[in-house]
Amino acid sequence: MNTPICDFVERYRTGNGVRMHMPGHKGMPLTGPESRDITEIPGADELYHARGIIRESEDNAAALFGTGRTIYSAEGSSLCIRAMLYLAALRAKERGIPLRVLAGRNAHRTLMAAAAALDLEIDWIFPAEGEGLLSCRISPETLEDRLDSGSYMAVYVTSPDYTGNTADIRGLAGVCRRKGVPLLVDNAHGAYLKFLPEDLHPISLGADMACDSAHKTLNCLTGAAYLHISREAPGEWAEQAEQAMAFFASTSPSYLILQSLDRMNAELAGGWPERLRQTVRRLDGLREDLRRDGWTTAGNEPMKLTIAARNRGLTGTHLAGMLQVRGIVCEFADPDFTVLMPSPATTEEDLERLAQALRGIPEQEPLPGVRFAVREPEKACSIREAMLSPREEIPVEQAKGRILADPCAGCPPAVPVLIAGERIDAEAIRCFRYYGIGTVMVMKQRNTARPACP
Repeated sequence: MNTPICDFVERYRTGNGVRMHMPGHKGMPLTGPESRDITEIPGADELYHARGIIRESEDNAAALFGTGRTIYSAEGSSLCIRAMLYLAALRAKERGIPLRVLAGRNAHRTLMAAAAALDLEIDWIFPAEGEGLLSCRISPETLEDRLDSGSYMAVYVTSPDYTGNTADIRGLAGVCRRKGVPLLVDNAHGAYLKFLPEDLHPISLGADMACDSAHKTLNCLTGAAYLHISREAPGEWAEQAEQAMAFFASTSPSYLILQSLDRMNAELAGGWPERLRQTVRRLDGLREDLRRDGWTTAGNEPMKLTIAARNRGLTGTHLAGMLQVRGIVCEFADPDFTVLMPSPATTEEDLERLAQALRGIPEQEPLPGVRFAVREPEKACSIREAMLSPREEIPVEQAKGRILADPCAGCPPAVPVLIAGERIDAEAIRCFRYYGIGTVMVMKQRNTARPACP
């Protein structure tokens, strides 16, 4: 498969042109890649108004992923999430549908920022009893019941989630199709799913739109992502997608990131899928070995190794620290889980090094699990009103009864305990403490000592 962006930049880089344009480094090395770092010069095309080499490369990606339209992002899946919701909101306004989204509660904080920007309401599907903060299994039956009880502009689910659980996208898509509600999927962790022996990509399973973070599981630079629009999605979405991305995006995208997306097309059309399948087989074998050694793994995502550390007598954070001392740097850890993310770029030697490190950690008595009450918090005001209000940062111990002004969720995993506009209660404070959150941002109170939005 051709790589039009990379080819253009290589011709320009090796030519004799005088760079009387941005960037200011003029191709001179500072950290290394400057000679390939260009901007929208003649012939380079324009992201979000692509008619030349970028559009040609995006069409290559669309053919590989089997989509009606694929748009590149140089600002990660966060930009794509905003664009998906913008497109769904435009359609809803035209049809007189309320700007309300039905979403799984384990959504990335970008969803809240998008809701504030677009003035959306969000109704939540909460995790079942026993699920942690990061998971929210939604059955087609549950989704159908919820859609029967209200009118929504879109359904929004996160799959795979941070601990490696994948949703029944095919079943959820079938429900959405029968109800006439678009299904949007945050597939940031699952770009590779298209290239497994069984195609498990959300678009292939019936989602209307999905975002992929190419840098999370493919070989692309950090910030590389795709917005995918299904062939079955409303036709205007493909036409308006660039406008939607441009509404939120920088006007100075990184051509280094665009080149990595372009080059990845050739990899995906070549030997990368076979390397992926080999890595999946190795990981399956590693999981079996770990289980025989007494470790407990979680999730069903093929390319994520999630260890339920408490069953081994450790917190996930403690286990991650022990692995780091042994030279293994994990993706994420919390009190329950340690998450590792290999890829086809991970060597057999690296996987064996991980296995040896885990074998060297002695087994201890399991730690008791901690359960939080799964209930809907009190909604005091809209996400938009809360996030655009004056705020102050206070210790969590002083926060009972106050209204959260901003989802306090670090990245990773960027999944909030509470949503902006919700009132903080004792259970939320217990959860904040459990996840190591010591302060929260709350709405400032008026002089009457009443919250800004009771």
